[in-house]
Amino acid sequence: MRSGVIAKKVGMTRIYNDAGEHVPVTVLQMENCQVVAQRTQEKNGYTAVQLGVGLAKVKNTSKAMRGHFATASVEPKAKVAEFRVSADNMIDVGAEITVDHFVAGQKVDVTGTTIGKGFQGVIKRHHMGGGRATHGNSVSHRTHGSTGQRQDPGKVFKGKHMAGHMGDTRVTTQNVEVVSTDADRGLILIRGAVPGSKGAWILVRDAAKVALPANAPKPAAIRVIATSDGAKNDAPATVDAPATEGAE
Repeated sequence: MRSGVIAKKVGMTRIYNDAGEHVPVTVLQMENCQVVAQRTQEKNGYTAVQLGVGLAKVKNTSKAMRGHFATASVEPKAKVAEFRVSADNMIDVGAEITVDHFVAGQKVDVTGTTIGKGFQGVIKRHHMGGGRATHGNSVSHRTHGSTGQRQDPGKVFKGKHMAGHMGDTRVTTQNVEVVSTDADRGLILIRGAVPGSKGAWILVRDAAKVALPANAPKPAAIRVIATSDGAKNDAPATVDAPATEGAE
């Protein structure tokens, strides 16, 4: 079992395949997705990695979380989530995972929070047909009609479709296809729609019901940076400090 990743939903677009057919895709972007903590069987009773993504302002980060990030020697993250992993797929703290973690054609499970719709009626919420448009109907065109029975059993059954709050729920869509990835821009293209609004954080994992492709990197695709002497270093990438104004 490999770790998943946290990505930001950019929006939807379409691309064309080799046959000239257009494919609707959702664009997800990964930015500074690093391991900030490990969960081990000996200490925590299970094995997992805690990932952080994005950059948060220090003033908006609680004191406890500032200490948590300082222990991992990473900058404060905007979003943190845990992913269960097997012991042989544990990732070092501070390592940065890239979009090459997934391969084209792979099936993944995506989790997000759907767009909130507020309080909605049964026609929009449950796709009911509504009442009659005429023949004596004057005020119940969009109502759900009867909600219960008479004396026996004399109650409204639990789960009855009625008006109420719609959306803003955690939803997982399974077995969606990774069309392609762009390592230079940190983009993952997912076929079809993904739950969540633009700018929302999306959790992407290997599909639970489909076998992992043989060419998928294990334990993960880690960013490799080049040192000053040209050699490659497996240490996690660091963020360059912005240049000061007027510096040569």
